[in-house]
Amino acid sequence: MATNFLVHEKIWLDKFKYDDAERQFYERMNGPAAGSSRQSSGPGAASGPGGDHSELAVRIASLEAENQSLRGAVQGLQQAVSKLEARLSALEKSSPAHRAAAPQTQHVSPMRQVEPPARKAAAEDAEDAIDLFGSDEEEDKAAARLREERLRQYAERKARKPALVAKSSILLDVKPWDDETDMAQLEACVRSVQLDGLTWGGSKLVPVGYGIRKLQIQCVVEDDKVGTDLLEEEITKFEEHVQSVDIAAFNKI
Repeated sequence: MATNFLVHEKIWLDKFKYDDAERQFYERMNGPAAGSSRQSSGPGAASGPGGDHSELAVRIASLEAENQSLRGAVQGLQQAVSKLEARLSALEKSSPAHRAAAPQTQHVSPMRQVEPPARKAAAEDAEDAIDLFGSDEEEDKAAARLREERLRQYAERKARKPALVAKSSILLDVKPWDDETDMAQLEACVRSVQLDGLTWGGSKLVPVGYGIRKLQIQCVVEDDKVGTDLLEEEITKFEEHVQSVDIAAFNKI
C-alpha cells in the first residue's frame, strides 16, 4: 500500500543521474580548462547539484555581459553610418556640379526665347544681303574650271603614253630545190632580209624526204609595217637557193 502511494507522488528519485549527465555535458563543451578550474578550487569546493548551478549562473552572467558589449558596438556602428550618410547628402547638395546644373535648367529656355531687337534686326539685314544666285554662278564657274583642268591633265597623260603596236609571230617554212642546196647559205640569205618592223628569231632544219630538209624559221613583224606578202616576196628573190616559202603558223601578239 505504501509503495503504491509513492508511485502516484511526483518525486524525482533519480535526479542525481541527470545532474551527472548535465555536468559531463558542460565539461565536454567547456574543455579541460573548466575541469581544471573546478579542480583548482580545492578540496573544499562544493560538488554536486549546487556547484553545477553556480557554474551555469556564472556563464550566463558572462554571456549577458558579452551581449551587452556587442549591442553597444552595433549601436555605435549604426550611429557612425547615419552620420556618414548625412555628411554625404550635405556634400552632394553643396557640390559645384549641382549648383551649376540648377541655374542652367532654369535659365536656358528664357535666354533662347528672348532676343534683343538690335540683334534680330542685324540678322535680318544679313539675310537680305545674301545673294543666292551669285553664289550658285561662282560654284558653277569653279566646277567648270576644275573639269577643264582634269580634262587637260588626262589628255597630257594620254599623249605621253606610248601607243600600242600590233605585232604578229610568224613561223615560215623555206624549202630548197634539192638535197644538194647549202642550207647554211639559204638561212644566211633569209636572215639578210632586213625590214623596218621585222625581227628574226630561232630556226631549225626539218626533214622533208629523200634527204631533203626545209628551213623552219621564226620571226616577229609589226602589222602596220610588214606584211606576209612583202616578206615572201623578199625571200623568194634568192632563186638559186629558195624554191618556195610557206606560212606554217601565224599568231597575234
